[in-house]
Amino acid sequence: MKVTKDLVAASATPMVLGILADGESYGYAILRRINELSGGELDWTEGLLYPLLHRLERLGHVESSWQSVTGERRRKYYRITDSGLAELAEQRRQWDTVVDALKKVWLGPGDLKTLTALRAIPLEGRA
Repeated sequence: MKVTKDLVAASATPMVLGILADGESYGYAILRRINELSGGELDWTEGLLYPLLHRLERLGHVESSWQSVTGERRRKYYRITDSGLAELAEQRRQWDTVVDALKKVWLGPGDLKTLTALRAIPLEGRA
């Protein structure tokens, strides 16, 4: 399955802020974590991540610093700020609203008929 660009873009900010809420991290580790959390379904590129991190930094939601680890190259680490935590809480409230509405649509009265019809279609024939 390929997640659409629109859905990736919409979820990018809360995803990155949520990861950074667990602790500071650097770009490649963030990309790995996103891939891991999605079971490989979200395969972000540096071209998506770094502009987002720079925007979040301009907005004051994250801060960065260069750090050196013995035997490794210097890395730019990002950490969430208090403003970023507040933004993450707001993003979560908004996503909760969207997810709740989708659940109501998907689990509405017609859902049983939809599920029954989908079960009759072989997996390889599903869109």
